[in-house]
Amino acid sequence: QVHLVESGGGLVQAGDSLRLSCAASGHTFSDYRLAWFRQAPGKEREFVAGIGWIGTKRYSSDSVLRRFNISRDNAKNTVDLQMNSLKSEDTAVYYCAASDRAYISTRSAEYKYWGQGTQVTVSS
Repeated sequence: QVHLVESGGGLVQAGDSLRLSCAASGHTFSDYRLAWFRQAPGKEREFVAGIGWIGTKRYSSDSVLRRFNISRDNAKNTVDLQMNSLKSEDTAVYYCAASDRAYISTRSAEYKYWGQGTQVTVSS
């Protein structure tokens, strides 16, 4: 069992930056690939970025790649998402998730554990 708790969401202006953090507890942190997903009102949950144990990263799009950075601290059992140049379309609830797959999946169904989510609102 892995327990995930997100923090760092809030209301910001377009162009601002925000850093989300996810603290994990429970099972061995290194056994899991970690990812951030987001869900906007009326839309499906979508993959944003993921990271493996040794730091391999995957992003959902070039736009996210240019503006966001995912990182993990294996000593502290945390995974962060630094978001820069935020846009109104980034508004969503952001979720931290953990997968025991051997690769960084973009499919939410392949993530076993989820945090409760943190709201990010970007006003234009």
